[in-house]
Amino acid sequence: MSRDNNALIVPGRTPESAAMVAAVRRAMAITPILNRLTIDDADQVRAIFSTLIGVKVDDGFSLIPPFYTTGGMDIRIGRNVFINQNCTMYDLGGIEIGDDVMIGPNVSLLTSSHLIEPSRRRDHVIARPIVIGRNVWIAAGVSVIGGVTIGENSVVAAGSVVTRDVPANVLAGGNPARIIRKIGEE
Repeated sequence: MSRDNNALIVPGRTPESAAMVAAVRRAMAITPILNRLTIDDADQVRAIFSTLIGVKVDDGFSLIPPFYTTGGMDIRIGRNVFINQNCTMYDLGGIEIGDDVMIGPNVSLLTSSHLIEPSRRRDHVIARPIVIGRNVWIAAGVSVIGGVTIGENSVVAAGSVVTRDVPANVLAGGNPARIIRKIGEE
């Protein structure tokens, strides 16, 4: 495993890639337990999610299953975070979610990718971190690509694909997402 330009590079067929596969297997053993729960099982959801990410989440954390991840151990969650159903987090590059964040249904946070060249596509997994600032709202059906930071108080409109950083205090949307307008207290 190496780091290049804030990217984690995991070559195939190595001890590092075997560890990555082991992390996926661990997550695949935990997430079905989580996904059998309902919105009424909030304490159990918090306990199992804490096991999944390896850190206890606060009592203000709320998640509506189902939830999917490739590992879980590289996810960091702030206080008072809400994650709606059918969220997917590919967290190999690291996902940091600030306090008071709301994540809508069917959101995908995808830190990992592959090389574009067909002959090299299976050689490595390349992962870049995703950072979501405090008080961000990510609406339904958004995809966020690795290497992106979303600034505090911003909103990402439903169905957007975020491929570049989003500054603080803006509404962003589209594919690829672009700044639509500044937002603030009204």
